[in-house]
Amino acid sequence: MKIAVFSTKSYDQEYFEKYNDAHQNNFSFYETALNSDTAKLTAGSDVVCVFVNDVVNKATIEVIAANGVKLIALRCAGYNNVDLEAAKSKGIKVARVPAYSPEAVAEHALALILTLNRKTHKAYNRVREGNFSLKNLIGFNLHKKTVGVIGTGQIGATFCKIIKGFGCNIIAYDIAENQELLELGVTYGSLEEVFKQSDILSLHCPLNKHTKHIVNKTSIAVMKEGVMIINTSRGALINTADAIEGLITKKIGYLGIDVYEQEENLFFEDLSEHIIQDEQILRLLSFPNVLITSHQAYFTKEAMDQITITTLENIKAFKDNTELINEVK
Repeated sequence: MKIAVFSTKSYDQEYFEKYNDAHQNNFSFYETALNSDTAKLTAGSDVVCVFVNDVVNKATIEVIAANGVKLIALRCAGYNNVDLEAAKSKGIKVARVPAYSPEAVAEHALALILTLNRKTHKAYNRVREGNFSLKNLIGFNLHKKTVGVIGTGQIGATFCKIIKGFGCNIIAYDIAENQELLELGVTYGSLEEVFKQSDILSLHCPLNKHTKHIVNKTSIAVMKEGVMIINTSRGALINTADAIEGLITKKIGYLGIDVYEQEENLFFEDLSEHIIQDEQILRLLSFPNVLITSHQAYFTKEAMDQITITTLENIKAFKDNTELINEVK
């Protein structure tokens, strides 16, 4: 199979080549993102392999379909960047990696919580400069705090199990309750109840028309003063402008994000020698109680292994015309 891989970093190529011996695919790796302009690079390819910030809209799909592409292989769980109707109309199948390491993302969410709370990143920098003062480094106990979890799929459920170990009370919201979590002592409530009761709010839901900007001016208004908000799912779950306003008024006491609404123009790139043009990300970086990582929650050896293996298995199933169990319909 001829596979065009977009948004490729050195580690993507490393892992695909590591597992390709059993598949003997012919890869073309492109650092550029897939969009309607770069779609011409798919000429002669059977499959396009894309990541979270590739733009697989109707215009892109029309080009790749004309080039003979029959499968869009996502190397991620989310598929909000793919126009499924357009793909279907062109006879192109879409497959994803629904579960690659829920522990990786859930553990990163906890890392954001602990770092924001105990300010270990600031303490590290201080001590490196010979400053051993504890001034402004005070945190709070997680024990007995109420943690709200929006979305209790595999990642959200794993996060609940981890945070339960800290002695937290957990209230969750999802369209379907998880029986295992209920037995663990997690309680489910309405979305408004989760917003109102949470000391810490962690987002683990997919991005769709129902969840876009689920954290906004209205929902922030009902939250506790000084709430901590953590997002390791999709950037557009949070209305950035409203979050900035919440930080200014101190309604939001802490914000930890691994994803960002406009991240496709920033994340995964070294911009240290450039002037960043995104005013909202610059504003967020100016707050001492905001912690931003660049979509690295998934980035563990175990997750990269599983992402690569599952992506290659999806492509093999398509090639062999067998059941494509991870097809998105």
